[in-house]
Amino acid sequence: MVEQYDVVKTIVDDLSKSERTREGILAAAARLFRHEGYYATTMRDIAQESGIEAGSIYYHFESKDQILSEVLDIGVRELYESVSEIVRSAQDQSIGFRETFSQLIETHLTYLLTTSDYTSANIRNYPMLSDEARAPHRELRASYAQVWSDFLEEAKRDGLLRKDISISAIRQFVLSAMNWTVEWYDVNRYPVNLLAERMSTLILDGMCSQQSADTAGRKMPSDIMFRAVETSGKAAKTRAEILKAAARVLRDNGYKATTLRQIADDADMKAGSVYYHFKSKEAIVDEVLNAGLSDLLSGVSAAADEFQPPYDHHARIATAIWTHLHFLFKASEFTSANIRSYGMLPNQLRERHRGIRHQYGRLWDKILRDAQEDDAIRSDIKIVPLRQVMLGALNWTVEWFDSDKAGVDGYLSLSEFSGMLIKLLLEGICDRENVTFSEEEKGAR
Repeated sequence: MVEQYDVVKTIVDDLSKSERTREGILAAAARLFRHEGYYATTMRDIAQESGIEAGSIYYHFESKDQILSEVLDIGVRELYESVSEIVRSAQDQSIGFRETFSQLIETHLTYLLTTSDYTSANIRNYPMLSDEARAPHRELRASYAQVWSDFLEEAKRDGLLRKDISISAIRQFVLSAMNWTVEWYDVNRYPVNLLAERMSTLILDGMCSQQSADTAGRKMPSDIMFRAVETSGKAAKTRAEILKAAARVLRDNGYKATTLRQIADDADMKAGSVYYHFKSKEAIVDEVLNAGLSDLLSGVSAAADEFQPPYDHHARIATAIWTHLHFLFKASEFTSANIRSYGMLPNQLRERHRGIRHQYGRLWDKILRDAQEDDAIRSDIKIVPLRQVMLGALNWTVEWFDSDKAGVDGYLSLSEFSGMLIKLLLEGICDRENVTFSEEEKGAR
C-alpha cells in the first residue's frame, strides 16, 4: 500500500513540476512577445528566459506558434472574464453607467499596463500576425468586443450616449484610446488609476467646454506640402523605392523581424544591390522613421498655421486632427510605418528620433493650451495627458480603419471618418443634453 502511494505521489509531483515548467515557459514567452515582438523572439530566447535548456522546451510545446496561440488566448480570456463580471455585477447592483464605465476603463488599462504580460503581448502583436495566426482568436476577441457593445448599447437606449455615431464606432474609439497606452504610458511615473480617471472623463465628456463644438471653420488641407523623398535621377529613384519598400515591410512586420532581404524582395531587386544605397538595415529604418515624423510634423504645423489669432480653436483643433489622419492613411506611407513600429525599436534607435517626437508633442500642446487659455476646451483637463490620449486614439486607428475601403459600399470615407473622431474627441461619447455633472465639474465648465 505504501509503495502504491509513493508511485501515485511521484506521478502527481512529476505532473505538477511539468505544469509549473509549462506555465513558466508561457510567462517567459508573454514577456518577450510584449517587449521584443513575436517575430523577433526565438524558441531559444523563450527557453533561456524561462531558465530551461533549449531542447527541453519541445517537451511542452511543439512550436513557437503553439506558444503564441496560448499566450494570445490567456491575454484576452483573463480580460474578457473580468470585464464581463464587472458588467454583470453592475446590472445586479444597479450601478450607474458612468461609474461602471470608469471601472471598465481602469480594468482594461490595469491588465494592459501592469497586471498581465499576456494581455499586453496580445495587443502589441495581434495586428502584425497573419490571417491564419489570427483565426483561432477571432471568436474570443469578438466576444470581448461584444461585452463592450452590449454595455454601450444599453446606455444608448437609456439616452446616455450620442445618437449620431454608431455603437461599433464608439467602441472602437474607446478601445483604441486605451490600447495605444502600451506605447507611451510610464507606469513608474503615474498610477494607472489616475490615467483611467482622466481617460474616462475625456472619453465620456470630450475636451470641449461648451455644449457642442463649432468646427464649421475647419479647413481641409489636402494640398499641404510635405517632405517627399527626392526622386531626381536613377540612383535617387532606386533609393526612394527602397525606402518605400522598407516602410511597407517595417509597418507590417516591425523592426526586428524586418530584414534587408525582405526589403529587397518588396522593392523587386537583389539583396546585395541594397548595400549600394544604404550601409545597413538600421540606416534604412533610420531614414524611414525620420521621414514619417518629419512629414507629420510639417503637415500638422502647416495646418495649424492656417489659423491666425484670435483663433477659431475648435476649427483649428479639428483641422490638425484631420491632417494627422490624412498623413497616417494617405499623404505619407512613412508615417504609418513610424507609428506602428516605434514601440519595439531598440533604445539607441528610438533615442535618435525622440527629439522630433517631442517636438511634435509640443506642437500639439501649444494648440491645446491656446484653446484652454481661451476657454475653448475644459480647464479641468491636463494638457499633456489630453494630448497623449488623443493621439493614442488617432494612432490606433491604423489597426482597425481600412483606408482601402474608404468610400466604398457604405464604408466611411477618410473625411467622414475624421469628422466622426473629431466629434468624439471634442464632445465625448455622451449625449450632453442628458449628462448630469457634479458641482466640481460644473465649476470647471
